[in-house]
Order: sequence, then C-alpha cells, then structure tokens
Amino acid sequence: MNGLISAAGGEVWPQWLIFAVYMAVILAVAVITRRKSASVEGFMFANKGVGGWLSAFAYGATYFSAVVFVGYAGKFGWNFGLSSVWIGVGNMLLGTLAAWLVLASRTKRMTTALAARTMPEFFEKRYESKYIKLFAALIVFIFLLPYSASVYQGMGYIFEAALGIDATWCVLILAGLTAVYLFLGGYFATTITDFIQGIIMIVGIIVTVFMLLDLPAMNWGEGLSALWKDPDLTLIPSVVTPEGGTFLDNQLFSVIILVCLTSFGMWGMPQSIHKFYAIKDDAAIKKGAVISTVFSLIVGCGAYFMGSMVTRFVDSVPEGNYDKIVPEMLVNNLPSALLGLIIVLLFSASMSTLAALTLSSSSTVTVDFYKGYLKKAAPEKNMNILIRVLCLVFVAVSAVLAIVEVDAIVSMMSLSWGAVAGCFMGPYVYGLYSKKANKAGAYGSMIVCLLLTFSLICGLGYYVLRADGLEPTFGEAFKAGIGQSPFIGVVSMAASMIVTPLISLIFHKKCKVSDELLSVVFPGAPAKEGREEEEYVREEKADEEA
Repeated sequence: MNGLISAAGGEVWPQWLIFAVYMAVILAVAVITRRKSASVEGFMFANKGVGGWLSAFAYGATYFSAVVFVGYAGKFGWNFGLSSVWIGVGNMLLGTLAAWLVLASRTKRMTTALAARTMPEFFEKRYESKYIKLFAALIVFIFLLPYSASVYQGMGYIFEAALGIDATWCVLILAGLTAVYLFLGGYFATTITDFIQGIIMIVGIIVTVFMLLDLPAMNWGEGLSALWKDPDLTLIPSVVTPEGGTFLDNQLFSVIILVCLTSFGMWGMPQSIHKFYAIKDDAAIKKGAVISTVFSLIVGCGAYFMGSMVTRFVDSVPEGNYDKIVPEMLVNNLPSALLGLIIVLLFSASMSTLAALTLSSSSTVTVDFYKGYLKKAAPEKNMNILIRVLCLVFVAVSAVLAIVEVDAIVSMMSLSWGAVAGCFMGPYVYGLYSKKANKAGAYGSMIVCLLLTFSLICGLGYYVLRADGLEPTFGEAFKAGIGQSPFIGVVSMAASMIVTPLISLIFHKKCKVSDELLSVVFPGAPAKEGREEEEYVREEKADEEA
C-alpha cells in the first residue's frame, strides 16, 4: 500500500501508470532500433546519417537534465528570483545557437576528414600526437563518471517526494532502462528516445509553468502579473554586494558567471559535440540550429522561470537542501496526473543526459584506450561488443556511486563541467579554426586548466572562510572552494582560450603542424604560400644566423 501513497500523502497510481507507459515505449524503441547498431560506426554515430530534427532534440535533451530542473532551477530561483531566467536566455543564445553556428559544420567536416570518432581521437589526429589521446581520454572518464552519478542523485528527490519510494529504486530503474536501450540500440536508439523525451520535456514544462501561474490567482495572466510585480523576484540582478560578503556573493556577478559556465561549457563537452559528428549534412545542420534554439528557449528558459516561482509555494529550504525545493513545490501543488507527466519529464531529461555521458565515456575507453594502445588490430566485432559492455559498466558504477552517496565523488561533480570544458575548449575551438594551433598549446591547456582548477579550489576556499573570520583547515578550505565551482569553471575556460594560442605561438617551430595534415583539415588554404611562407623562411634564416 505504501508504494501507492506519495510523500505528500496522495494517491500515486496515475504517476505509476504514466511512468509504466513511458518505460514500455522506450524499451520498444530499443528493440526496434537494435539492427542499426551492428557496427561500431552504427553504434556510436548511427552511420552519420542523423537528420536535423533528431540531432536538435538530442542536443537539447542532453543539455537539460534533472540537475537543471531540480538543482539549478530551485537554488537559483530561490536566490535570484526572475533574474535566474537570464541563465536560460544565455543557454539559448550562447550554449545552443552560437554553438551550432560556430562549431557544427566545422566539426562535421573535420572529424570526417580525419576519421576521428571521439574528441580524444580528434586531438590525436589534429595535433599529430600519440599520447594526447590518452591524456584526454583519462580526463573524460575521470570527470564524466561523477557527473553521471550526480544526475542519478538528482532524480532521487523527486521520486521520494512524488512516489513515496526510496531513491535507490529510482537509481536502479533509471540505470536499468538506460543500460538496456543503449546496449541494444546505441546512438540511433538514443536519438529516437531523445526526440520522444524532448517532446515530453516541452509539453511538461509548458503545462507546469501555466499551472503554477494559475494556482495563486486562478488566472495565469494575473499570476504572471503578480510574479512580475513581486519586489523580491526582480528580473534585474542586484549590483549591490551583501554586507560582509565578497565579490563572489554579488548577484549580478553570479548570474554572469552562471551564464558563461552553463553556456560556453557546452562548447567543450564531449557528449554535446558528439551530436555534430553524427549529423547528416549541412542542410541538417542549418535545420538543427533553428530547432535546437527553439527547444532551448522553451525548455531552458521555462525551467528557470519555473524555478523563480519557488518562493511563492515554499516557505523555507527543506532540510537546508536546495535540491528539495522544486520537488516539494511540485508535489504539494500539482494534481496526480500532471505530476506523473513531470516525473516522466525529469526522468526523460536524466536518461538523455546519462545516455550521452555513457556513450562518450565508453567510446573513449574502447576507441581511444583499447584500440589506440592495447590492441590496435582489434576486430570490429570485438570493439562493438566491448563498447556495449562498457556502457553497462559505466552505468553500473555511476549508479553505485549515486546509491552510496560518496561525498568526495559527488563534490567533484560540481567541477566536472568547468574542468572538462576548460581542458578541451581551447584545443577544440582553435583546432577547428586555426592552422597555427599545435600540440604544445593543446597539452598546455589541459595541464594548466587542471592545475588552475585545483589551485583555485583551495585558494578560494581559504579566501571565503577567512572573510568570515575563520581559520580553516585544508579540508574545510577544499570543501568551501568546491562551492565556488561556477567561478572556477569559467576561469578555467577563459584560461584555455588564452593558453592554447599563446603556448602554440611560443612553440610554433618545435611543434609545427605538418603541411599534409593542414591540406586535409583546411582545404583550399595551404599552410605555406605567399607572404606567410616568406615570413617563415626569413625566421628560419634569422635563427640559423643567430
């Protein structure tokens, strides 16, 4: 009987019914699409024939997980009010539209020319370095694993509140369903399910927002007007730093940092860039850019707008945990049937992100480590089996970490986005556009950003705690520093964009990219011609004379 009663005390059979139908549909998709993943190319990229609609929804569904709906929307809606919506606007313009316009076409062309199947393999071939692939693969695996675990944990709160069951069951169901459809159908199954999940996310967020606006005033127009006029929920972030606070506590500064982190972070994340590898052609890219931007407008901005309403329905932060604000608001104010749709919405958002993370990590181990270093002559059949098995392993390990709630691992998740994007953003973007970018710059970005990340954790931790008049231990400073992960991530990404071209310039002679490679990745623009070649010859002669 307990399984039919929610934490709020209401019947939950409508939620279970909707959820059961959803699971049946996802499993049916996995079975139907299994033949599309017979080869490694088919499993990882659906043979690079994915159209604009499917690619756009795959990108959007990967972008917005339960972490955004439950964690970010609740925390920043509570702290910033309506001004948190600017994060969604930034995600739409910078994280989606700009990313598609700047990166998609170049990525498709270059990865095809280089026959690169993962981001580490792109670095290996673009920078003509055997070991950079291993370095990048380790970064991907180490940081995406805790990120994946955090997505599982984010779903646990809504399951406990809405369905009255332990979060462990949520983790097991989510892990099992993700593992099955990934193992059977690979990337093509992911794109189909992402399309279905994307539609659910769009409908769910629109209905939820209108319902919440209607509840206080029984008229959504009046509800919107009341929300707009609430002095505590202003659309303009405050420029005043709280008394006794630091620059990190300034609301306007915090919103800008969050916009940069969550938007530009997508430019260096393997699971998002993977969508550009598999898209069909330039026509699909143009269509995908428009559709993905509209998706981001509705889902991303809608999620933060929903979060801005939490103070109207929740009196205090439950147990001091911001992740429980949105679940409490939804469970206590929405009817059972609609709550079932919301559960499926959050589950869909989590599944799509988990599938993308799992595919990125397992393909990295298979292609970059196993095929690249252990067994270069590995048959296609063996690799196809291994990548499927590794998908199961990655899902299982992530689920275990989420269930046991290893604090150190979960805390590391806060830095995953910024650390991975920081290491890869410069080498990836400059690798697409600059002939002068070389392996020295790529290595420099990864090393500097890793060192900078962990240095800032400790440094900012000491700074924040000492500003409060405390004398922290190393452990206390480290924990406090992780709380500043958005700022650290943005600094890391900015450093990557500076360090990569700077170190490439310093070591441009020792690490010069071969003309053969440049003629492949930059067709129609030879590395040595005209004035550029003359300047290069003059520099060589000057060095010899010196």
